[in-house]
Amino acid sequence: MSQAKEEKDQLVNNEEATTEETIIEETTEETSVEETVAEDKDTAKEDESDELALLKEKLEKEEERYLRLLADFDNLKRRNQIDRVAQEKYRAQNLLTDLLPVLDNFERALQVEATTEDAKSMKQGIEMVYRSLVEATTKEGLEPIATENVPFDPNIHHAVMQEKDDTKESGIVLQELQKGYMLKDRVLRPAMVKVNE
Repeated sequence: MSQAKEEKDQLVNNEEATTEETIIEETTEETSVEETVAEDKDTAKEDESDELALLKEKLEKEEERYLRLLADFDNLKRRNQIDRVAQEKYRAQNLLTDLLPVLDNFERALQVEATTEDAKSMKQGIEMVYRSLVEATTKEGLEPIATENVPFDPNIHHAVMQEKDDTKESGIVLQELQKGYMLKDRVLRPAMVKVNE
């Protein structure tokens, strides 16, 4: 009987040990599960913050890109407006440039002395046509460049000769050899001049 009792006691001890081990294992598993859940939450928070940081960075880049495109578009509009204004302002430039030799020829024709009545009446007709042409070109903004007795300006004058005149200062234009013209604020043709040394 004592052997049966010993076996029974041993079975009870084994069951208690197994129960304690099971409780310890379950506690360990619960702790592991809790740690895993906590780690998952931390990882999820880190992933969310990383994703949020990436999204913020991407948003900043897109905003910067948008602002650059907007600035480029504004610059393009401004350039187009400036080009349109310049095109309107200088629309007659090519025509007026082509008319400059015609004006020169009229001026040469008017310098010829008319001796007969027919020549005088022809010269008078040429003067009328010349005045009309000058009036029309002036309306478009064509203006002759001042030359006589003004200081030489390489932006509007083209010096082709030099001469010594003691009565005038050095660098003064002595004579105009070919008339120069400006269209508003642009030089169409510089005046060819003789300059004092």
